[in-house]
Amino acid sequence: MSRVIGIDLGTTNSCVSVVEGGKPVIIPNENGGRTTPSVVSFTKEGERLVGDAAVRQAVVNSARTVRSVKRRMGTDWRFTVDGRAFTPQEISAMILSKLRSDAESFLGGPVTDAVITVPAYFNDIQRQATKDAGRIAGLNVLRIINEPTSAALAYGLDNGAAQKVMVYDLGGGTFDVSVIEIGGGVIEVLATNGDNHLGGDDFDEVITEELCSLIKSQHRFDPRRDPAALQRVRDAAEQAKKELSASQAAYISLPYLTTVRGEPVNFEHTLTRARFNELTRHLVERTAGPVRAALADAGLSPIELSRVILVGGSTRIPAVQDEVRKLTGKEPSRSINPDECVAQGAAAQGSNLSGGGLVLSNGALRRPSGGSGLLLLDVTPLSLSIETVGGVATRLVERNTTLPVHYSKVFSTAAPYQSNVEINVLQGERPMARDNKSIGKFRLNGIRRAPAGVPQIEVTFDIDANGILKVTARDLDTRQEQSITISGAERMSEAEIDAAIRDARRYAAQDGVRRSLLEANAEANRTLADARKVLERAKKKLPKEEKRTLKSGISDLEKLLASEKPDRMGESDVTRIKEAADRLRAMSDRCAPYAE
Repeated sequence: MSRVIGIDLGTTNSCVSVVEGGKPVIIPNENGGRTTPSVVSFTKEGERLVGDAAVRQAVVNSARTVRSVKRRMGTDWRFTVDGRAFTPQEISAMILSKLRSDAESFLGGPVTDAVITVPAYFNDIQRQATKDAGRIAGLNVLRIINEPTSAALAYGLDNGAAQKVMVYDLGGGTFDVSVIEIGGGVIEVLATNGDNHLGGDDFDEVITEELCSLIKSQHRFDPRRDPAALQRVRDAAEQAKKELSASQAAYISLPYLTTVRGEPVNFEHTLTRARFNELTRHLVERTAGPVRAALADAGLSPIELSRVILVGGSTRIPAVQDEVRKLTGKEPSRSINPDECVAQGAAAQGSNLSGGGLVLSNGALRRPSGGSGLLLLDVTPLSLSIETVGGVATRLVERNTTLPVHYSKVFSTAAPYQSNVEINVLQGERPMARDNKSIGKFRLNGIRRAPAGVPQIEVTFDIDANGILKVTARDLDTRQEQSITISGAERMSEAEIDAAIRDARRYAAQDGVRRSLLEANAEANRTLADARKVLERAKKKLPKEEKRTLKSGISDLEKLLASEKPDRMGESDVTRIKEAADRLRAMSDRCAPYAE
C-alpha cells in the first residue's frame, strides 16, 4: 500500500515528511538535506535541475533559473525558456516531483498520495493551482490544508492539553497568523489573517537594494543591470540576513563582481544588525495588523493565549521575535522546528486520512480503538460575496467560517424578461465588487422570461475541506438544474493540465535516459583512460595487430562520445556507448599483460 506523504511546498524551501512508528519524520533529499530549495533551473543542454543542483548554478544561469514561484500561483504569469512558456503550476510540479522522488527513494517504493499545505490566506484559485501542480507531478492530493493549521497539528502531537495558541508563520514569501484551539482530539481554527506578499524574500530584497546602491556609489557599477552580478548580491544578502539572526554584524565580501574599464570590482561591506533592523522595520511592522485582526475575529485578548508558536525560517530574525513579544506580551515558543513542523503536520493529517482516524496519545499518533479520530476544523480565510446591482459585494459566507461550508441563496433578475443572468463570485472584505478578487463568473441560461424580480434562482456554494469552492445553480420555477459556465482565466484548463501531465511523464522518461547516459559516459571515459594508459605503457611490447586493434577501439569510443547530443539521445544511444566501452575494455584487458 502506498504511503501518504506530507509536503510543505514553500516559497524558498520545501520539506516532505511521512509518519513512521506513529510519529512524523522528515524525509531527507538525495544530498541529505532536510529541506530542499524551491528553485528550478533549465540548462542550455535541455536538462531541468531542481533544488540544490539548481541553486549551485544559479549565478551563471540566472536568466534560466526560477525562484519563489509560489508567489505566482493562481496568476497568468509564465516563465519562458527556449520558446516554451511554463505556468506556475508546472514549475511547482517540478519541485513536487523532486520531493516525491526523494520520498520514494527513502521509503523504497512508489508514492502517489499526498497532503500539501498552502498559506491560510490563499484564495480558491491559488488552492486549485496547488492541487493542479500535485496532479501534474503524479500525486493524488488527498487534502490541501493551511500551513498554520498543519503547524498547530505538529505542535499538538506533543501538547494535547486544552489550550488556545497563536501560530505566527512568516516564511519565505507569505505571512499567516492563525488563532487555534486545541483540546479533546480536536484542533479548531478560530480565526486567520495574513499577507500573501510578505516574507523572507522581501527582507532579502531590501538588503539587496542597499548593497546595490552602495556598490553603485563606490564603483559606478549598478549590479541590477547585470543578472549574474545581481544574483551574487542577492545570495550575499540572504546569507547576511541569516548571520544577523545570531550575531550583531555580518561581513559581506564579493570579490571580482565584474570589471569596469578593465579593472575588477571588489566589494566589501559590514552590515550591522542595527542597520538591518532599520531597513526592514516597515516589513516587521506589517505583521502587526494581521495579528490584531486575527485576535479580534477570534474574540480573544493576547492574555488569553496559552502559547505563541513561531513557524517559518523568517521568524528567526530577532526583530520579528521582539515584535511578537510586543504584540502578545508572551515569549514565543521554540518547541517545534520552524522549518519542518508544517510538513510534519501534513504527514500526520495524511496518516489520519489514510488510516481511518488517528488520535493523539503521548506525543504519537495511534489508531483509535473505537472512537472518532483526530479532527481538524479549519476556516475559510476570506469572505465570499456576489456582485449585485450597483456593483455592490453582497456577503454570503463570512471569513473565518468553519469548513466545510454548504450555503444556498436565492437571487432574481434585475431587468424584465431576462433569459440569462451572470453571477460574479468574489473573495475579499471590501464593500464594492471591483475592490475584491473575482474567482469565477457563472452564467445561468434558459431562465423563463418574466418581469424583473419574479424568477427564483438558487445558487449553492460548497467549500470543501481543502477550502476549494464549487458552485451549482438551478431555477426554482422549473426545478431543473442549469448548466454553469465557469470562466477562470487564471486556472489551467483540464486540457492544459492533461498536457502538462503528459509533458511531466515524458520528461521523467527523458530524465531516466539522461541519468543512464551520464553514468554510461562516465564509465566510458574511465575505460578510455585505462586503455590509453595500457597503450602508453605497452606500445613497444604490443604486437602490431593488437596495437592497431586497441588504437581503433580507443578512436571509435572517442568519436562516439564526441558526437553525443544529450537532448536528442535515447536508450539505443546509451546501449551503443556501453557496448563500445565493453569492447574497448576487453581489448585493454587482453593487452594489459604487455604493460607490466
